[in-house]
Amino acid sequence: MSQTLSTTTLLVIALGPLVGSIAAGVLGTRFGGNVIGRRMSHSLTIVSVLLSFVLSAMTLQSVVVDGARFNETIYTWMVVGGLKMEIGFLVDGLTAMMMCVVTFVSLMVHVYTIGYMEEDEGYNRFFAYISLFTFSMLMLVMSNNMLQLFFGWEAVGLVSYLLIGFWFNKPSAIFANMKAFLVNRVGDFGFILGIGLLAAYTGTLNYGEAFAKSAELARLTLPGTDWMLVTVICICLFIGAMGKSAQFPLHVWLPDSMEGPTPISALIHAATMVTAGIFMVARMSPLFELSDTALNFVLVIGGITALFMGFLGIIQNDIKRIVAYSTLSQLGYMTVALGASAYSVAVFHLMTHAFFKALLFLAAGSVIMGVHHNQDIRWMGGLRKYMPITWLTCLVGSLALIGTPLFSGFYSKDEIIMAVHASQLPAAGFAYFAVLAGVFITAFYSFRLYFLVFHGNERFDQNPDAHHGHDDHGHGHDSKPHESPWVVTLPLVMLAIPSLLIGFITIGPMLFGDFFKDAIFVNLEIHKAMELLAEEFHGPVQMALHGLTSAPFWLALAGVVSAYYMYMVNPALPAAIKRSVMPIYTLLENKYYMDWFNENVLAPAARGLGVALWKVGDEGVIDGAVVNGSWRIVGWVSGVVRKVQTGYLYDYALTMVLGIFVLMTYFVWLK
Repeated sequence: MSQTLSTTTLLVIALGPLVGSIAAGVLGTRFGGNVIGRRMSHSLTIVSVLLSFVLSAMTLQSVVVDGARFNETIYTWMVVGGLKMEIGFLVDGLTAMMMCVVTFVSLMVHVYTIGYMEEDEGYNRFFAYISLFTFSMLMLVMSNNMLQLFFGWEAVGLVSYLLIGFWFNKPSAIFANMKAFLVNRVGDFGFILGIGLLAAYTGTLNYGEAFAKSAELARLTLPGTDWMLVTVICICLFIGAMGKSAQFPLHVWLPDSMEGPTPISALIHAATMVTAGIFMVARMSPLFELSDTALNFVLVIGGITALFMGFLGIIQNDIKRIVAYSTLSQLGYMTVALGASAYSVAVFHLMTHAFFKALLFLAAGSVIMGVHHNQDIRWMGGLRKYMPITWLTCLVGSLALIGTPLFSGFYSKDEIIMAVHASQLPAAGFAYFAVLAGVFITAFYSFRLYFLVFHGNERFDQNPDAHHGHDDHGHGHDSKPHESPWVVTLPLVMLAIPSLLIGFITIGPMLFGDFFKDAIFVNLEIHKAMELLAEEFHGPVQMALHGLTSAPFWLALAGVVSAYYMYMVNPALPAAIKRSVMPIYTLLENKYYMDWFNENVLAPAARGLGVALWKVGDEGVIDGAVVNGSWRIVGWVSGVVRKVQTGYLYDYALTMVLGIFVLMTYFVWLK
């Protein structure tokens, strides 16, 4: 029975996509002379990601079956004092699962991109970017220290910036990628403060070594305050997660990121990058378990995101933005689970959500292709008969999203709701209401999209902007919608399978077995949610049967029925409701005025502070007082001293006599 993993295998998993990215990005573009064509570029990147996925699956099998583990330093970059800065891998159940999710979803997106970006001029560049993203995400999840974690964290942010602004001739895309970059910098400031505090008080960046000193951290307070040091560290770390995982109020970048091509919406903003914050908090569970204050903060932020971002999904008409707001809401569910100390449940939902949300984004892209790059669901309808594979797979993804019993999303969402209900933390009451109400909202906007796109009257020939779609890649088109090519529909089918089955298969070992035994720590004496869930779990079949009588199921059913009635039976009703609640609709349409606040209040205040620091701090204090002031003082002293240096012997003799007189007077005075 093997207990260790091969270093070479892990290096190939991480570096394979990097090699493919360099090949496509250098040899496949004008930068390197365009030596290889499109076919070779996508072939190299797909093969490299396929190799990473196969080896990741083998690693997962070794971890689960043989109990294999890996926690070693690969390369020491530098040692500063006693602080080691290293590159290393930590592979346990949590890491192995994340490796498989990242590489499988990335592989499906790579294949899908062949069809979706077929006529785009930046075809090879796009493949280079998504492979580079895969490498960055693998380095993040495989890290065994906070330096490498931060490298992967920033690398996925950089590649996200490049991909959101991939169509750099579109002003809206450039605005969106800059917005994403700046908002993430706000979160990353908190993140690096948390890492810095940990390094300062533990003397290490290694996970295991830092966690071993967690008991000592729990006894310390932040200097000059009575705040628990571990609480400050956890909140700083979570602020980083708020930016990367798009939690309120740092969520504003994610909906606008839909300006990028649809494949990156599935890869980065549904399945992997935005879940990096969830993964990080789960990895840091030994620290978060020491602070109920931090856990309450996590619960409140997650509850707000789960509920209020769901409301915004109801009024959207852009098919990709509806799915984007769904992502925000589901990230809120994961965050709530973290706050309830149900870290394994949060990660379980991360996994199931990765499959069905990537499926929904890619299905949305297939629809966009089929209706000639129109993204407004009001000008679709009746697509079921034109796009049967897209229709069926989108239905599977929607049923998984709303938590239909036996589908993957049911097992993870229901466990989150039960975990929050079992939590004894003060903020759990609000969070429980938020996730329970979110079930109805999710079902409503998901099936509003489904019914308007695939059922009802055909409206695609009534679109006033039929020739001005958002995705300007210039595909030719017929007068009728059409099913997408196999390179698009195959990934949909491959993602639909885990969206249907993965929750049923894995809930037992992942939540109530030993899958995360040495990766996630929960203090069951204080936080009993997982213990209570284990007592009530009697297998996936029994859970599904019980789910048919639970409140979440009936709320989801009510959401589906409401959407059907309002958009299929009585389509005049939504407009009437809109007129009667126009102030609320205006609030939602303006996204709670968060963008307005950021652009008209926060940005000018930050700009004013920056100008003040520049004029007063930089020009006045540093340049004026310190730099210029120092040379002025030296110049004045030099001018005075220069007058004493006359060059005449009698002046120097007089000076010496006066000096002797002063010294004699001083010593006499001392006596």
